Amino acid sequence: METVVSGIRSTGNLHLGNYFGALKNFVKMQHEHNCFFFIADYHSLTTHPTPGNLHESVKQVLAEYLASGLDPEAATLYLQSDVREISELYLLLNMNAYVGELERTTSFKDKVRKNPENVNAGLLTYPVLMAADIIIHHATKVPVGKDQEQNLEMTRKFARRFNTMYKREYFREPQPFNFGEALVKIPGLDGTGKMGKSEGNGIYLSEDPKSIRKKVMRAVTDSGPQESNQTPTEPIQNLFTLMDVVTDPKIVEQYKLAYADCSIRYGDMKKQLAEDIINFTTPFRERIESIRSDDAYLRKVVKIGAEKATISAAKTVKEVREIIGFKPF
Repeated sequence: METVVSGIRSTGNLHLGNYFGALKNFVKMQHEHNCFFFIADYHSLTTHPTPGNLHESVKQVLAEYLASGLDPEAATLYLQSDVREISELYLLLNMNAYVGELERTTSFKDKVRKNPENVNAGLLTYPVLMAADIIIHHATKVPVGKDQEQNLEMTRKFARRFNTMYKREYFREPQPFNFGEALVKIPGLDGTGKMGKSEGNGIYLSEDPKSIRKKVMRAVTDSGPQESNQTPTEPIQNLFTLMDVVTDPKIVEQYKLAYADCSIRYGDMKKQLAEDIINFTTPFRERIESIRSDDAYLRKVVKIGAEKATISAAKTVKEVREIIGFKPF
C-alpha cells in the first residue's frame, strides 16, 4: 500500500474539471492507499497574503470535498495550519535550501512575472513548504499536475540532501502518482483550453441552475458545419466533450449525427447540455449546502484529521530533531 499525500487549494470553488480530473481518483484511492489530503491554507498566503475571509474559503472547500466523496474515516483529511509540525519541518528544511535553486524554479519565475509587487519569501520557499507537507508523512506517491512536477523534483532533492548531510537514509523520495488511466480533461465554455477558475470558463459544483443555464447558453460556438461529416471545430468539440460526461450517450449520439448531416441547432444542444449539467450538479450542490451548514460535523472532521495527521507528523519531526542533533538537557 502506498502512502499518498496531496494538497487541496483553500481558495475557489470546485468545478467540473476538478471533479472529473483528480477528485474522482482521490475518492477511489482513499480506499486503496494510506492517503493524506490537506487543505493548503498556508500556501494560499504566498499569493494572497491578506485574504478577505480565509476561514469561510476553507470551510467552503472542505464542504465541497466532503460532498464529493472524500471520507474522513478512510483518509486523513486535515487543515495544513492545524499541524504545527509542518511549520517546524519547513523551517529545518529551509536551512539547507539555497536561494539560487529556489529562484530558478519555473513556478517562482511565473509568479514573479504575474505579480511583481508581491515577491515575498514565502513565494520563494514555496517548494520547501511543499516538500515539508509531503515528506513529513513519508509519502511514496504524490498526485501532481504538469505545473507542479518541478516542485516535486525539488522535494526529492531536499529529501536526498537531508539524507546525505546527516548520513542517514531517513526520507524516501516520493514519485508522481499514476492513476492508471487517462484523466478526463474537461474543457471550458470559452471555446479553447481547459476549464478553470482563473479563466472564468467553469461550471461549479455548488452553482445554481439559473447561473448554469446562463453560462452554457453563452458558450462559444461557430457558424455551423459547412459540409457533411466534417470534423467539429474546437468550440463544438468542447461542447460534445462536456455532453459525453453528463448526457445520456444515446442523446449525445443524436446530436453528433445532426452535426454530421448539418442539421444541428446549437441552441437546442446548449439547452440540453445545461439541463444535463444541472441534473448532475444538483445533488452535489445540495450536499455542499447541507454539510456547510453543519458546523458541528465540520469541527469533528477537522479535529479527527488534525489528530491523525499530527501523530504521523510529530513522529517525523521528533526523529528529524534527533538526527540533526537537538537533544534535551
